[in-house]
Amino acid sequence: MTKSTPKHLRKDSTEFFKHVMQEYSLDEHHVILLTKACEALDRVEEARAAIKTHGLTYTDRFGTPRARPEVAIERANRLAVARLFRELGLDLAGDGKTAPPALPGNR
Repeated sequence: MTKSTPKHLRKDSTEFFKHVMQEYSLDEHHVILLTKACEALDRVEEARAAIKTHGLTYTDRFGTPRARPEVAIERANRLAVARLFRELGLDLAGDGKTAPPALPGNR
């Protein structure tokens, strides 16, 4: 498996991916989790853009306001990002106890 940056990621996610890959020594399965976290970050941003354009709600055929599907997409992917970061140990990287091992010379 290659550890190169996935080409389909958005610019911000690509930069984050590169940063994590430079700072930490990740096993192959961690690289997969990092890729999935970056993809989920992209989905969050896509959903946010749609919400900004279309608003949080729409009116259904009965005249009842409903949440746009993008609201659920954003929420689900925010949760996925948080869980994947936690799985990678990126959520507590500041204390040094659960973070992935740093590459020599980076910490």
